[in-house]
Amino acid sequence: MGLFLIPGPAVFLTITRTAQGGRKAGILAGAGIATGDFIHTLCAAVGLSAILMTSALAFNIVKFAGAAYLLYMGIRAVLEKSSGSGTAEIAPVSTFSVYGQAIVAEVLNPKTALFFLAFLPQFVHPERGAVLLQFLILGLIFVAMSIMYTTLIAVGIRPLGKLVKRISWIGRWNGKIIGSIYIALGLKVALQRQ
Repeated sequence: MGLFLIPGPAVFLTITRTAQGGRKAGILAGAGIATGDFIHTLCAAVGLSAILMTSALAFNIVKFAGAAYLLYMGIRAVLEKSSGSGTAEIAPVSTFSVYGQAIVAEVLNPKTALFFLAFLPQFVHPERGAVLLQFLILGLIFVAMSIMYTTLIAVGIRPLGKLVKRISWIGRWNGKIIGSIYIALGLKVALQRQ
């Protein structure tokens, strides 16, 4: 449970999407993150995450792909123009886009893959039945907890987002602030070590 309380890319992505597009966007980002976590569960179950743990090249490819994606989203947000009214002109993002971007961001985080490979096997016992089924059940439990946590963040952060919209100077800098968060996350991912 402590894992959820440590702010990381998933938390910041949920907060950013909630601030940008409201509660629904934040919840969809959380659902995308949870979907990415389930994909990591499947990969760990079939052993693909082991490749990331043992191959420096594979780890670096995934790491730099994830970092490049976050940097791209950050630079795009920084370059968005602000209107004269003091609110940032944020291009509308479709429901599918928010969900899909969150999946990509989570799947391309190699630390998440390594977490699932290191964490889930501790609770899998071959003598208790099918290993793949145990992995899937544990993964689904983690996904359910992830969705609940990110939904709480999206619901809790929304009032703060409304307050931020009322403060004119923050509105003018909204895209740059959000873009800076993405860029910082991209740099953090790029500097991760295996």
